[in-house]
Amino acid sequence: MRLFVPLLAGASLRDRSGAAAGAAFGVLVAALTGMLVRYAFPDFPFLVAPIGASAVLVFAVPASPLAQPWPVFGGNVVSGSVAVAVAHAIPDPALAVGLAVGLAIMGMSILRCLHPPGGAVAITAILGGDAIVKAGFAYPVTLVAANSAALLAMGWVYHRFSQHSYPHRPEPVIETPILSGLLRADIDQAIAESGETFDIDLDDLENLLLRAEAISAERQRSESGSDYSI
Repeated sequence: MRLFVPLLAGASLRDRSGAAAGAAFGVLVAALTGMLVRYAFPDFPFLVAPIGASAVLVFAVPASPLAQPWPVFGGNVVSGSVAVAVAHAIPDPALAVGLAVGLAIMGMSILRCLHPPGGAVAITAILGGDAIVKAGFAYPVTLVAANSAALLAMGWVYHRFSQHSYPHRPEPVIETPILSGLLRADIDQAIAESGETFDIDLDDLENLLLRAEAISAERQRSESGSDYSI
């Protein structure tokens, strides 16, 4: 049974089951919304494939900075727009897809809307067929935008019932005198020295560390009390 235990910290079977159902409904609504776009652009598909990846983030890991509304909407639309520009400038698809993904990552990073499925949106904008390439920027600002907005709306509705905050808002940092003196600057320095990028909000990370210290202090007090009573 250990093989079926989720790898993500804090995940439970109940959360994952709910996320699966929510994502299924969210993608369905996104697809129906895309069908409305097809009235104006009949050659478009009704759904961009990367919306499936966006759904995983929005419904399964709603606390991730990569799953927040601006990264989902902005990341997908920005990536699609960058790819359209590249497709018109570079006729060779193999060269265009690599450049489009790289520029999409740069654009999302600058605009603070980094979203992994955006890289796939960039590829679909180039390899999706002549109709998409010829439509130009109409593709990202209609179909991609409509799919993304519909998914986000369903994510917001779902998380009203899932007991997870979405858009995610970290809880206020716990202030307590029993801690060892950990400061936010210490966390920032530790992250900087690690040389890695972590998929967690720094406020959430700070709260987790402070909670862990508080739990540890309470446990040590309890153990000391038990030893004294004996």
